[in-house]
Amino acid sequence: MRRLLLLGSAVLTVLAQAPVKEWPRPSKDAVMTIEDYDPKSSLVVPEHPKTRAKFPIIDFHNHQRGEMPAAQMEKLISDMDKINLQLMVNLSGGYGDRLKRNVAAMKAKYKDRFAVFANLNFEEIDSPDYAERAAKQLEEDFKNGAQGLKFFKNFGMDLSDKSGVRVKIDDPRFDKAFEVCAKYKMPVMIHTAEPKSFFMPWDKNNERWLELKQFPSRYRPGDKYPGWEVLMGELYRRIERHPKVTFVNAHLGWLGADLGKLGELMDKMPNMMTEIGAVLYDLGRQPRFAKKWFDKYQDRVLFGKDTWEVSEYNYYFRVLETDDEYFDYYRKRHAFWKMYGLDLSDEVLKKLYYKNALRIIPGIDASKFPKEAYFWTHFGCGPWFFGLHDRPDFRCGWREFGLVRWRVGRLIGCLLFLFLRRFGNFVCFQRLLGGSLIGREFL
Repeated sequence: MRRLLLLGSAVLTVLAQAPVKEWPRPSKDAVMTIEDYDPKSSLVVPEHPKTRAKFPIIDFHNHQRGEMPAAQMEKLISDMDKINLQLMVNLSGGYGDRLKRNVAAMKAKYKDRFAVFANLNFEEIDSPDYAERAAKQLEEDFKNGAQGLKFFKNFGMDLSDKSGVRVKIDDPRFDKAFEVCAKYKMPVMIHTAEPKSFFMPWDKNNERWLELKQFPSRYRPGDKYPGWEVLMGELYRRIERHPKVTFVNAHLGWLGADLGKLGELMDKMPNMMTEIGAVLYDLGRQPRFAKKWFDKYQDRVLFGKDTWEVSEYNYYFRVLETDDEYFDYYRKRHAFWKMYGLDLSDEVLKKLYYKNALRIIPGIDASKFPKEAYFWTHFGCGPWFFGLHDRPDFRCGWREFGLVRWRVGRLIGCLLFLFLRRFGNFVCFQRLLGGSLIGREFL
């Protein structure tokens, strides 16, 4: 025993005399760039990472090359299945022959997995017949399978006529094209301007300083571009000019950091919706207020991602579906801060993920989604029942039942449905309704 004590004492003596390893210390004058600074959080909290959406998704904001090789298409569908992405909206459809090829290519094998939007033809914009020609082309594109219209950020910011004068978003030359959208009840997605920080002084107070350093061409100085407020003002005048058109203001209208202002604009313009593509970083830093905002405008917001990178969708699911705290965003130049989960309710998630898109995109097979969405969209108590499918401000809830006009024919159809569901005779009922309104699973 004594030997063991002596041995232990000797070991402790040796350990005490051993040199303690010291980590190198930076000098007083040491400088570290913002790119190099990457602290690892020591916070230990519950984590609920997501790899698949809780409900099926319609991604309203995506860009694909329609005429892709077969293997690439199969890989795309496989990736979509993994994350529960039921339908992708390809906003880069083009116009004319290119639009027809893109529609044919994307819907040849998987017609229920894609919707393709047309893009307006700006060629020969100075010609006297431009307005009629552009509107006619757009009408043909709708007849050839386009399910909406998309404007890219060059519209209003870079587009100019032959003399070099910038063509404004509310230029009357485009009025006829928007009238065509109203005629066919086609949604219009407009990407206007850029993040407001790109138009502000590029200094230490700019939240996007790092992104501008990495991509200097994204800076929008006042001597080359109109101001951010100028561009957004043109957009709002365009939206107000066409009350029968459903507009989708892309990227939360670059007001993700001022949701109160965005809400005021949506109150003022009931035909304006929005989507969350590429602006998750703003929602994830204000979880409590953002959740309240989603609750209030739950019928006016669409799910969108923009850039196709399947691994990045997981961050969207985690922010939207969980109440996790203080976790990383996937792109440092967008957010040097941490994310927090909004923990949205199931009903809000369903509307964000697919119900709102089903309401405004024509030609989608709603039977591919949960039965409640199919019933709601195509029969009975949904906005089609009241003739309000083109009103994005319509709230899809039973409490609005007494706030809209009744359609007698639809009411009779609903009563027939309930009667025949009770007593059978599906064939008779299907003939009465034209053979395609509802599926056999409801009987």
